[in-house]
Amino acid sequence: MNISELYKGRPTKDDSLHREDKEIRTYDMLDRLGIVYERLDHDEAMSIDVSHEIDEKLDAVISKNLFLCNNKKTDFYLVVLPGHKRIVTKEVSKKVNSSRLSFAKPEYMEEYLDITPGSVSIMGLMNDKEKKVHLLMDKEIYDSEYIGCHPCINTSSLRIKTKDILDIFLKETGHEPMVIEV
Repeated sequence: MNISELYKGRPTKDDSLHREDKEIRTYDMLDRLGIVYERLDHDEAMSIDVSHEIDEKLDAVISKNLFLCNNKKTDFYLVVLPGHKRIVTKEVSKKVNSSRLSFAKPEYMEEYLDITPGSVSIMGLMNDKEKKVHLLMDKEIYDSEYIGCHPCINTSSLRIKTKDILDIFLKETGHEPMVIEV
């Protein structure tokens, strides 16, 4: 895998010309909120298995992010957990008092988070203006010093203090995390 050096902050102006709008909007929001972040650019990361090299260079565990919905497709959940954990949707359904959860279709992911499969990230909550998506954070991620995530695309990864995600970013987006143990 091709991985860049670790950069502080957003891409340079020239480099920004080759970036998707949703990625640039992520940097704009983080900068506006005064959130410090470090960034790696890399080949497309389509699975958590590919993320191990990125984790090592980023010095943070890239979170695994799953986008789920209930049977009626009326409640949507972004589940953020460490990559080494496996999720049993039946157990998570009980924890959130919902009908059986399953993976949501990509169309919903794009509609509510402006994200495509492989790029799911807590950063997508900035696009959920109507608060349709509930955030479920595994306790291990919630208690970690840093969170590793994509800036709404899967060719870059960010390292951000979890405290800044919780105290600044989520307050700005209006999302309250529900902490669960997977």
